[in-house]
Amino acid sequence: MKHSQTIGIIAAMGLLAICFLPWSYIPSHQITVTGFQAPGTDFGKPGLFNFSLSIIMLAMFAVPAIWSKRTNVFLGALNLAWAFRNYLLLSSCLMGECPEKQPALFVLLGLAIIMQIMTLLPKLQVKA
Repeated sequence: MKHSQTIGIIAAMGLLAICFLPWSYIPSHQITVTGFQAPGTDFGKPGLFNFSLSIIMLAMFAVPAIWSKRTNVFLGALNLAWAFRNYLLLSSCLMGECPEKQPALFVLLGLAIIMQIMTLLPKLQVKA
């Protein structure tokens, strides 16, 4: 695909921005969970791993070498798995209490899927 690397870079930058937005809201404790802040919960920093992998993937999308494209497929799979883990963790009901899912949580999962698809469609120069 001609524009797969550009789309991957844009999706990675979008995922970097999404980590700072609210992902879920727990109304009973009045807690807003973002990618880097989850006060009053045991979630830690759920978006830190996605953030780190997206920075590395951003660089790998820009490097026009076969090893970087192959590494990017692996990193994209890790990123997608961690985004799915965050979606399940932050949207599940615990002890009868269900958090309110914010739109950024869905966008996180969507961007991780787009990044994974773009890693599978690299633009490579084939030697004749």
